[in-house]
Amino acid sequence: MSEGNIRLGIQIRTQGPQSDAAVMVACAEAAEQAGLDDIVVVDHIAIPPDDIEGSGGRYLDPLGALLFLAAKTGRIGLGTGVLVLPYRPILPTAKVIATLQELSGCRLRLGVGVGWMPAQFNALGVPRNRRGRLFNEGLEFLNRAFASDRVTENGQDFMFLPRPMRPPLLIGGTLPYAFNRAVAHGDGWLPMGGRRPEKFAAPVQELRQRFADAGKGEPEIAVFTRLPFENPSELAQRLADWAGIGATAVIHGGVRYADAAEFNDAAVALSEARNG
Repeated sequence: MSEGNIRLGIQIRTQGPQSDAAVMVACAEAAEQAGLDDIVVVDHIAIPPDDIEGSGGRYLDPLGALLFLAAKTGRIGLGTGVLVLPYRPILPTAKVIATLQELSGCRLRLGVGVGWMPAQFNALGVPRNRRGRLFNEGLEFLNRAFASDRVTENGQDFMFLPRPMRPPLLIGGTLPYAFNRAVAHGDGWLPMGGRRPEKFAAPVQELRQRFADAGKGEPEIAVFTRLPFENPSELAQRLADWAGIGATAVIHGGVRYADAAEFNDAAVALSEARNG
């Protein structure tokens, strides 16, 4: 895949002062106008007081934020990078996911993960050592719920409607667990990428082979990484390098910007680098 064909996204801050409604709408509109493919938000539900640098402890719910931004945009994809499934009961979570997918016109791309921060699991009363099992159960439920109008859970039949097309499930995390889950339940992998795309070449080939062996199509590889948008030539090379190892999408993440104007500069630079 060439960098001209790679899917390109950008993180919108749902934390700190930039999570003001007007700023978020301006950023979403800027990303859409620049021709980017996706806006992506992260998930923190209970940040402890000693870990609030950069956010002040203010975080919006990711699915709620995307519902809001879905109504303010018309084309751009809406992604999570990643939604931590073990944080929330899966049935009401699936209902919000289906609602967002339905009302957005099927623009959702669902990056999902197992979570890691002990403080957040403590606040939720969810045993951290059960997060892997809860994640697997959540993935299984999402696939089952989006496959049939009528679902059974906890011995109770119920209707899962609306039931739009299931959004792509991109599994976050590290090997071998992320690959096992992607093959069993998902459509691809959403790793955190550094500055050396070549380190991901072998894992990408492994996942492709595992998908082929399982009789599945090509996996999506959506890399969440900070791109050097300030340097056009370096940015173009980085995109080419990610495309060269088989990434199908790159998300400019880990971003900090003061306002929508600064965000717009990054969005335009990303679009120009891809389009040459």
